[in-house]
Amino acid sequence: MAGHHGLVGSAIWNNLKARGYNNLVGRSHRELDLTDQYQVEKFFDRERPDAVVLAAAFVGGIMANSLYRADFIMQNMKMQCNVISNAYSHGVKKLLFLGSTCIYPKNAPQPMKEEALLTSPLEYSNEEYAIAKIAGLKMCESYNLQYGTNYIAVMPTNLYGPNDNFHLENSHVMPAMMRKIYLSKLIHDNNWEAIRTDMNKRPVNPPAALREIVGEGNVTGQDNEERILAALKFYGIENNKVTLWGTGTPLREFLWSEDMADASVHILLNVDFSDVIGIEKYSSVFYGVKADGTVDRNNSEGRGGAIPSLGEIRNCHINVGTGKELTIRELSQLVVKMVGFEGEVAFDTSKPDGTPRKLIDVSKLHRLGWTHKVEIEEGVQKLFDWYKESLKA
Repeated sequence: MAGHHGLVGSAIWNNLKARGYNNLVGRSHRELDLTDQYQVEKFFDRERPDAVVLAAAFVGGIMANSLYRADFIMQNMKMQCNVISNAYSHGVKKLLFLGSTCIYPKNAPQPMKEEALLTSPLEYSNEEYAIAKIAGLKMCESYNLQYGTNYIAVMPTNLYGPNDNFHLENSHVMPAMMRKIYLSKLIHDNNWEAIRTDMNKRPVNPPAALREIVGEGNVTGQDNEERILAALKFYGIENNKVTLWGTGTPLREFLWSEDMADASVHILLNVDFSDVIGIEKYSSVFYGVKADGTVDRNNSEGRGGAIPSLGEIRNCHINVGTGKELTIRELSQLVVKMVGFEGEVAFDTSKPDGTPRKLIDVSKLHRLGWTHKVEIEEGVQKLFDWYKESLKA
């Protein structure tokens, strides 16, 4: 399990444990740097896994994608290339690759079907990350077609849940919004004990623009009130006022991370490449046929090359989401209600919105036997409850 401490990886790990799968292997970034080809090869030499879940990634929101464009493409490409190539060279039977729905064009028809991939330009603000993830899903697809492997790529919508990243400089929209609104309320309440606890738990590592304001070094709960307030204002957090990026009009779909984990494990255990592409004929070529005429799914030796008679095989990834959406402004209203915030939420329209709408078509996922369980209202409450509990640890 690559990325087993992350938002999705930890949820998949727990889901597998709950189903009775205990022979799981995970390493922290400190123990195994997935961008280091030598380290990854030695890990596969030692562990010889039967299956791999590639949930590790270098991720973040619009601000992080804008600041660290080279890191977003290079770090993700290195991880994917190292893990997928070693999975093949070490005979891994099943691999699940986790991508993102940002792979789709900025102006793709809504809801976005898997077939929309590579049909028009990407959203500029997350182009590097999207290109890396497209490369990852194409690696899986291409290894399957050339070598007969069983690698499946899933593309989750915007995720949120336990172990989410709440750091102000590189978190996704919902946890960033939730923490900002919560801190603004604490400032208004003059609750400096809670503010300092929050800042000690998740210090701010200032980018260059913020260092010009607060100086060098992380901003923590140990700093004076003036330095903390200056850092928070840089991220749009003031006394009873929060300023969010964009117009608030973009539509987004959100999926509870434990639902994503359940979908991932369902696919890992029950879905093969032949099921995804819907070509039963391919299944017999892919696995081989036993004497009684049934498909031997435990015998994949790899055939090499394409099968012209099957035509072009592409868009083999699977969208994973709810098929439901709301605006960023509507999301902020939900968060305001859950936090008990009575201040102002403003929108800085000079900042980018990102993709105007990003709703995915989940009919392929439903056809493969899985649907979501947690609706957005319940999920926002669950996330805020988890966040407050995390501050006690």
